[in-house]
Amino acid sequence: MTTSRRRTELAAFLRSRRERITPADVGVPAGLRRRTPGLRREEVAQLAGVGVTWYTWLEQGRPINVSVQVLDAIARTLRLDQTEREHLYRLAAVPSVPGPAVHERLEPQVQTVLDGLVPLPAAVLTSRYDVLAWNAAYAAMWPKVLEDDVPRNLIWRMFVTPECCSPMVNRDEELPQMVATFRGAFGRHLGETSWTELVHRLSSASPEFAEMWAAHDVAVPATRVKIFQHASVGVIRLSVVNFAVTATPETRMAVYTPVDAESRERVQWLIDHPGAPAVDHVHAATIGAE
Repeated sequence: MTTSRRRTELAAFLRSRRERITPADVGVPAGLRRRTPGLRREEVAQLAGVGVTWYTWLEQGRPINVSVQVLDAIARTLRLDQTEREHLYRLAAVPSVPGPAVHERLEPQVQTVLDGLVPLPAAVLTSRYDVLAWNAAYAAMWPKVLEDDVPRNLIWRMFVTPECCSPMVNRDEELPQMVATFRGAFGRHLGETSWTELVHRLSSASPEFAEMWAAHDVAVPATRVKIFQHASVGVIRLSVVNFAVTATPETRMAVYTPVDAESRERVQWLIDHPGAPAVDHVHAATIGAE
């Protein structure tokens, strides 16, 4: 079952990467009657130096053997970046790209580190965007994320929470990045129930997520400036930096630093007033992700 899912994902990923490369990008004449967006399969095969039939079978998800050297050639032809290349290797089950398991047990010292970072909001997340631990500043900023009646999963909250109650202001920039990061990790967990069910539930609950998921973009967590709206203080701009929690595979500590004095003052006010409401109205309870 896992192998079949992996092949299906590999096929869709290759098609999506092929379709984004134009003939002009690689010096191929466009010609007439081009019905396929991007490159044709035979063009990719020729540029990568592999057989057309073999590449067609690979893109169709057939159970064929593939070497690192051939994948390298395909990755160069499709202009994959490092994250996309590693994603391709994992989907093709190439052993040179290991995938660590996700664990949710944290050492007690991690909470001590989180608490010591106040007044900076900080939390430990899994590669699935589950929130495992947080400090008082994080709880003051995003109290609804930590409610007991719904899963503490950021990607679920971002897509299923009504937009009027979403804390994210620059959604158009950040949500595609979240989905791409999530998909990059998903490639290591094909066939695992918790991951597959979360994708299915998200796709059913959010057409916006389903559309972004279908794009097959992949990424890794990166330093970014995120803009949030809190009903009690207004707009807060934070730069987020991620640090690996090496004792717990596939987890990271996300630390949020205010980028200006106004944002810093607003975060401190929220810490000093932990009961301040994050939104100015109430919706019915959100359906759980699991």
